[in-house]
Amino acid sequence: MANLPAPPLTMLDGASLFLDFDGTLVDFVIDPAKAAVDNRLRTLLGQLASRLDHRLAILSGRSLDELTDRIRLGPIAMAGSHGLERRAANGRVTRAPVPPEFAFAVASARTFAEAHNLLLEVKAAGVALHYRDSLHAEADVDRFAHDLAIRTGLELQRGKCVRELKVPGADKGDAVRAFMTEPPFASGRPVVMGDDLTDEHAFEAAAALGGCGILIGDHRPTAARFRLPSVAASLAFLGARV
Repeated sequence: MANLPAPPLTMLDGASLFLDFDGTLVDFVIDPAKAAVDNRLRTLLGQLASRLDHRLAILSGRSLDELTDRIRLGPIAMAGSHGLERRAANGRVTRAPVPPEFAFAVASARTFAEAHNLLLEVKAAGVALHYRDSLHAEADVDRFAHDLAIRTGLELQRGKCVRELKVPGADKGDAVRAFMTEPPFASGRPVVMGDDLTDEHAFEAAAALGGCGILIGDHRPTAARFRLPSVAASLAFLGARV
């Protein structure tokens, strides 16, 4: 596995920029509800949006409503729930319908989480089991999530110390492709910054559209062309362009 170079400082010139949230803009915490968004980050995002003529969007596995409440930057473009919810630059919101099996998945995951002392995160179109502080439970979580996906028809999404059952039908790559058909994003070149396996779809979509991905974190197999080692390096790179 070859080491990826750092992105050049000119990478954001003319870019349509898509930013993952956890692990890219904020450091991971055991409880996702405690991820901090301070005024410096809000100021940075506002400056980036202005510099890029509003060709800036947040892509996250978190729900659209939670992202909006946490970031508090007004009508910035966002995709939540791994692309199943999307707010375009003009404010139009689209959400995938949630099937009846989702309620069963939530109830089953809650029972499993309580039995194994895991953190459960219920989203608008997904339910996630976090085991960052219970790494010994990974095999049990994998088996449970795999079986529940088969029983419900929901999609199993693997991430860093998390397994999520989500409504099928979209991913972060679909969100990038949709944004890139609309103003103001269509006039730019897609650049995606993300850290997790869920960002690989977005890296691939950006590359297919003439752009690229920037992996945040440790080296691993990836469709990204560049890498930054940490959230701090990610913020420093973004800050150098405003």
